[in-house]
Amino acid sequence: MTSPGAAAVARREATDRILRAFAMFTAAGYLFYLLLLLPTILSEDTHLAPWWTPVAAVTVFGSGIAFGLTSFLPDTRVLRVSAAAAAVIYLVAVATWPLAWHGPSLTNGEGVWLSAFPGVASLAAVAACRPAVAFAHMIVGCAGVQILNHIARDGSITSPLIPDIAFTIMFCTLFVGAAVMALRTGRLLDATTDSTHAAAASAAASRARAVERERFDALIHDGVMSTLLSASRLGATTSVSRQSRSTMRQLDALRTGTGLHERFDSAEILTHLRTAATDVDENVVLKINRRQQADSLTMPAEATRAVGAALAEALRNSIRHAGDDADRAVEVALTPDLLSVRVSDNGKGFDPRTVPPHRLGLAVSIVGRMRQLPGGSARIDSRPSDGTRVHLSWSET
Repeated sequence: MTSPGAAAVARREATDRILRAFAMFTAAGYLFYLLLLLPTILSEDTHLAPWWTPVAAVTVFGSGIAFGLTSFLPDTRVLRVSAAAAAVIYLVAVATWPLAWHGPSLTNGEGVWLSAFPGVASLAAVAACRPAVAFAHMIVGCAGVQILNHIARDGSITSPLIPDIAFTIMFCTLFVGAAVMALRTGRLLDATTDSTHAAAASAAASRARAVERERFDALIHDGVMSTLLSASRLGATTSVSRQSRSTMRQLDALRTGTGLHERFDSAEILTHLRTAATDVDENVVLKINRRQQADSLTMPAEATRAVGAALAEALRNSIRHAGDDADRAVEVALTPDLLSVRVSDNGKGFDPRTVPPHRLGLAVSIVGRMRQLPGGSARIDSRPSDGTRVHLSWSET
């Protein structure tokens, strides 16, 4: 049986959520520092070449705010590109500052405005690069801005360069390190979720094989033993010959493995679904709705097993969560080219939007399984105190 976990690409849901949160947080930091440093930017403009301050302020703060805006886009690749741009532009501004500086020295004790937020720029680097590159960006940025402060300040108020660099690096490491660990946690969560989904899908496949073994047992009982009993009582009649040929074809399919590619007719489909349902709840009754010419419906064996496994999981969820007094019903509708199954109860109900990602019964064994099935689909309707309805369908594609 096709496993949703095996077919899916590596999950990035948690990582992407954390990236988007970092983008908004970093953009807010850039905006805060822009408002806070605006007087300093304007006062230091007279010490620099006329072209540098407008270009540096617009590109540095603009790229940081743009990084936050890209968090609203569906594709995080754009977010990573904008993060890289913000990180690089900050270092370019630091590198070009000496080209624009003409003095005189700053005597008010303030440093170069770029020195106020090297850690914020390195947060953007965390979102775009590997941790080693992000820490290298932080070290270069912190050392660079302290060198600029050492150049710009009057000698009488200049503090020792090495301690200033060390303090700035240690201070920024707290935030950059936390960002790196948060992203690592997101990646671990995504990897764990993938492996857990795969395990749940494997367990669901095992349950489907158990149902299939019951089908094989039924074949032995209803086919082989019934044929032998009929032959012993009736002899070589036409009906016994027809029954024996049908049983032999089914046994040959099991022996040669062609059963993997066989198709079930409508009677076999209903038998499989009934077996899957009663294996979970012995009291459940299938209500069958046959449309005109429904007996002509055939399904691949794999598709039948997938629908049966999803049906069984829907019943299991109902038994666990609907409440002790809930009543359950299973309705099966057949047409010449469509099978639909509806599992409903009148129990507690729930809001599907509030189901945590780690609840795998719905995500993997029902919705994921049916979505992986060609021609399959699943829909879950439920509201608190209004019961639950699980709709499964398959059509020939």
